This record gives sequence, structure tokens and C-alpha cells, in this order.
Amino acid sequence: MSLYSAENPNSFDLTMLDSRSMKPVGFKRYNKDTGEDVPWDDIVKGYEYEKGRYVVLTDQDFKRANVEATQTVEIVNFVGQGAISPLYFDTPYYLAPDKRGQKGYVLLRETLRQTDKIAVAHVVIRTRQHVAALLPVGNVIVMNTLRYAGELRPVDELEVPPRDLKTMGVNAREIDMARRLVEEMSEDWKPNAYRDTYHEDLLALIDKRVQAGQTEAVEEPAIEEQEPPSKGEVIDLMALLKRSVEIKGKAGKPGTQSRSRGRKSGPSAA
Repeated sequence: MSLYSAENPNSFDLTMLDSRSMKPVGFKRYNKDTGEDVPWDDIVKGYEYEKGRYVVLTDQDFKRANVEATQTVEIVNFVGQGAISPLYFDTPYYLAPDKRGQKGYVLLRETLRQTDKIAVAHVVIRTRQHVAALLPVGNVIVMNTLRYAGELRPVDELEVPPRDLKTMGVNAREIDMARRLVEEMSEDWKPNAYRDTYHEDLLALIDKRVQAGQTEAVEEPAIEEQEPPSKGEVIDLMALLKRSVEIKGKAGKPGTQSRSRGRKSGPSAA
């Protein structure tokens, strides 16, 4: 099972320029003590456990911390389709099966669809563990990472009007008029009907300036070393389903205990 980003951000690739010479501005990796440049091969990750003192962590350390977590998507439980507030949804990913996992993929997808449930799971992406929601969208299973409860700002910090309509001077006639307006403007959701007009207007402005010759010649900067892209996450969903069923089944039998979820399953990330 492979994990693919479902986002295609609508953004501009802008270059930072020095206004005095119109030359590109680069970002340097340098030693803050000596001022010397530091190549990628000499850069390591460190956790500052106290001021000025660090514990160095390698890629292998992140995997050793929890071998199973770095290799699988672990289904924790199932909840109703409308149980998760939109506030918790963060980043969507598409899940696609390999040839061996197609049956398990279809089994999970159709079960979620027929039961109107969302699968809640744990997954590690790069160096962070996420709680995630798995749900069917057409023929695809979408995995949407979720925010943890502690990552949301408490609403009691905000000053918002109370629900007492009389206190706020809202009467029944105004509510009725507002409801009728909503009904008149209601229609089926058509995502393609909405466009980023700001993006289009900005492109039009850029094109207008190009046509008018209002441009700056910029020399190509030397190619900087790029950090190697992280490899895609791969999961074995069929093995996950079998293991989840086994754990649930053993937990229900008298005299048995569910196994720890620290056992290894699923292929490692490609």
C-alpha cells in the first residue's frame, strides 16, 4: 500500500531578489559559531535537552524508537461518518494498493462505505506520529491526518456572542428570513465551480507587465545542494486488517489477553 499526497497547492514560485542589484538572494547553511558554510553531509539533527546541550538523533534512531509505528498504519477503532469535527482534519493523502493488497483494499473500502464508518488509525510520517481518519471517497481510500485535541485552541479563550437570541436582539422573523435565504441559495456541492480568482488575477498582472516590458533580467544563481526528498510511506493494509481482527478476536475470548501492538508487521517504507 502506497501513500500519496492529495494536495496540489495553488501557489507561486517566487524568487527573493536584492532590490539594489536585482540579484537572487540565497539561504546559507552556516555554522553560527564560526560563520563557515556547512555541507548537507555534515548536518545532523539534535534535540536541545538543556541550554546549549544536545542529543544527536539519526534516521535510524527515529525508526528504532518504535519499529512498528514507522512501518504500518494501525487501525485503532471506528467512528461514525459525522463524529469527527472539521476542526481536526489536517492533511489528506490518497492510499493506493499494490497488486497483492488489492483484495484487502476493496474489503476495507466497501466495509467503511456500507457501515458509514471512518477508521481511526495511528501512522508515522517522517518523524512524527499522527492520528488519522481513513474514509472512502469514490474508489479511493483517503487517509486524512488529524490534529490532536491539544493542538486546538480552547474556544473559551475567544469572546463570542452567546446563543441567547433575545440578549443579542435577534428575533424570530429575522431567523425565518435568514433560513429562507439559505434554502434559496442551497444547491449540490460542485467543487469545480469554485476558482482561485486571486491567483488568476495575479497571473494576469504578471503577464501584463511582461507584455509591457516591465521585467528584470536575473542571472541564474549557482545550484545549491538540495536536501534529499523523503521516500514515500508504504503500508500493508491486508496484514493490518488480519492483525486487527486477530487482536480483537483474542481480546474477546475468556482467559486470553490482547497482544501488545509492538509486533512488527507490514513492509518497511520504500
